[in-house]
Amino acid sequence: MSKVVERFLKYVKFDTKSDEEKECCPSTEGQRVLGKELILELEKLGLQEVMMDSNGYVMATLPANTAKSIPVIGFIAHMDTSPDMSGANVKPQVIENYQGGDIVLNSAENIVLSPKAYPELSNYIGKTLITTDGTTLLGADDKAGIAEILTAVEYLIEHSEIPHGTIKVAFTPDEEIGRGADLFDVAKFNADFAYTVDGGSLGELECENFNAAGAKVIINGINVHPGSAKNKMVNSMLIASEFISLLPRDETPSNTEGYEGFFHLTSINGEVEKTTLNYIIRDFFMDSYEKRKALLKELEAKLNGKYGENTVRVEIKDQYKNMKEKIQPVMHIVDTAEKAMMLSEVTPKVVPIRGGTDGARLSFMGLPTPNLFTGGENFHGKFEYISTYSMEKAVEVILNIIKLYSEN
Repeated sequence: MSKVVERFLKYVKFDTKSDEEKECCPSTEGQRVLGKELILELEKLGLQEVMMDSNGYVMATLPANTAKSIPVIGFIAHMDTSPDMSGANVKPQVIENYQGGDIVLNSAENIVLSPKAYPELSNYIGKTLITTDGTTLLGADDKAGIAEILTAVEYLIEHSEIPHGTIKVAFTPDEEIGRGADLFDVAKFNADFAYTVDGGSLGELECENFNAAGAKVIINGINVHPGSAKNKMVNSMLIASEFISLLPRDETPSNTEGYEGFFHLTSINGEVEKTTLNYIIRDFFMDSYEKRKALLKELEAKLNGKYGENTVRVEIKDQYKNMKEKIQPVMHIVDTAEKAMMLSEVTPKVVPIRGGTDGARLSFMGLPTPNLFTGGENFHGKFEYISTYSMEKAVEVILNIIKLYSEN
């Protein structure tokens, strides 16, 4: 078993699910526990300036081994896993030499990973896959990125004949809840540019992403005994249902692709007296992004006009912006990543991120940071899986990026 796979299988055992309802950083203690483990590993490898700050951000430096003038390159991944599904007691299953067809993840629950539902599986015939057991997510987003970065760094240390400039690594908390870059110390990191290793399938290279916001819709009702409720009861759950119905039905994640934006209802928590809806808003283009936010406020006003003032309250918080404008002036970092992939016999797929990454925020904080693939598929759910081949290729690509900048 390769080192990157060994690391990955170790990291997924840590429960690092983030929690958007908590304001502390990291939002869950499990992230700090993994951070401490990574600190020990970084120190054992011999990196310098190894530290985890009070907010759970891990950083370390591999010093240059040449006097040549080479840019300082950073590589970043995040420690948390999505709140969408449990990341506790992950039991990864290794499927060697996948030959196509269905993969039974959990026979007791009749949970099957099928190419009928996920045709991308056909790309991995003959490869070794790591899947879930059908009861949790896997955590390739982004523990695969952590494993790939550390394995590449270890290779450089073991092969000191390979010249390289200063390499910075960082592992961040709470990326999945849009706060991964909130307290990132760009000045302390002190890189000229960086790459997040947080993308999906083999060859993905991303330098533009959604503009993103989170929205909380709070609906207040009035509860009285149902036997005497006429003209008195106001059922907040029914108003919530009306709010949902007023949004465009075809502008949801399951109905959009490419550059199409959406409204995504992530959770509902309700009783007669009070219901809360949580949405994420995503759009690549700033004008339509602003229109989406405005529509939610228009619905707030419309329903308050119908049911009374303060019945509906919409709270919107911007999370990150499209990094494209910050990457374009330094496109050499994207061009170099493409060359690195081709050297690794990986076909680059330059695609927009239909999601977010720490790199989007960091790019606006003065650290241009495009996104590299990890090799994972079906993130955030029980059908998540990753190919060991893709993970090993990600390590190669990281090393080739470093080599290309050392040579030029």
